[in-house]
Amino acid sequence: MKTFVPKAADIDRKWYVVDAEGVVLGRLASQVANILRGKNKPIYTPNVDTGDYVIIINAEKVVLTGKKLDQKIYYHHSGYAGGLKETKYRKLLAEKPELAVRHAVVGMLPKGPLGRKMAKKLKIYAGSEYEQAAQKPEALDLKK
Repeated sequence: MKTFVPKAADIDRKWYVVDAEGVVLGRLASQVANILRGKNKPIYTPNVDTGDYVIIINAEKVVLTGKKLDQKIYYHHSGYAGGLKETKYRKLLAEKPELAVRHAVVGMLPKGPLGRKMAKKLKIYAGSEYEQAAQKPEALDLKK
């Protein structure tokens, strides 16, 4: 018996739209990362991108539990010596909510070329309007 390895032609990609309003950031990120990887499909293979496209709307209304809004810090580096920058999540969610959600989801994807390919299938919008209506995305409820 041969082991099934999915080819590019075998993969049927769907589009999902997720409303992040009132959803905890970490739970949202882990469930979206599983969909981007394709772990919700029976043809999942770790070294092949079998995942679907995900559109996240209302990123500005995502929730963090506990004191994370003031204690959790987002770090990035300017590239210059001593250029480590830090931003508290309260400020990050107010100014760039798409970046906060993207950072959480991409951190749960594999590192390297395969993870970068998966991350390109993620579309994030701060409000409830999105551009991919022509793809007819299915609504996905993650508020379990």
